[in-house]
Amino acid sequence: MNSKSTKPTIVLVHGAFEDASIWKPVIQRLQRDGYPVVAFANPLLGVATDAAYLRSVIDRIQGPIILVAHSYGGAVITEAGGDEKVKGLVYAGSILPEIGEAPAQLIERFPGSSFPTSTDVIPYTRPDGTSGQYVLYQADKFHSQVAADVPASEAAMLLATQRHMDFACLTEKLTSAAWATKPTWQILTTQDLAIPPAEQKFEADRAHSTVIEVKASHAVTVSNPDVVADVIVQAASAAAK
Repeated sequence: MNSKSTKPTIVLVHGAFEDASIWKPVIQRLQRDGYPVVAFANPLLGVATDAAYLRSVIDRIQGPIILVAHSYGGAVITEAGGDEKVKGLVYAGSILPEIGEAPAQLIERFPGSSFPTSTDVIPYTRPDGTSGQYVLYQADKFHSQVAADVPASEAAMLLATQRHMDFACLTEKLTSAAWATKPTWQILTTQDLAIPPAEQKFEADRAHSTVIEVKASHAVTVSNPDVVADVIVQAASAAAK
């Protein structure tokens, strides 16, 4: 992927239960501002596999990069973001795990997450005959627990396009933490019922992140795209200095 732009490429990484369409209004704003954008199709197969795919995307981009994540995508950019081309990390309603932590731990450290009681773990059989598990949000809880500040019609679309998350996304532990050596920005979603705000603050403090609080649900990229875009531009501008 080649770009003649002097601006960094913005790589957007969605989280669990969603696809890259959650970034559409953010992409439109960034493109109007002249930023090259790549919306990564996160496989949702586990931290190690998803990070390997993201590294392959990073490898094909020339020039500086800003990695941006929502939700579980924060684990993926944290694991894969060590490349020297990556100049900053933006976490929007997202987790910032430490080496040795699994994403599931980050919704248990502080009270307030409805994730365990709003999702179903569903068994399936792999082609080789072994058993696996994936996770989905319960339909009757999706709007209130994930996207309370999003119109019902839009929440219904998010639910209809919900993607399966392999259970490994929750249980695999990180082996690297890019935020330890990169500047980070945290968009802290104060009305988040998936990742408790107290947990977000704990992680942001640990990473010495620049914190921007927004009164938003977990679905911040949909409900507050301008806030997300503004922070991305802030990170990109800092990287250019």
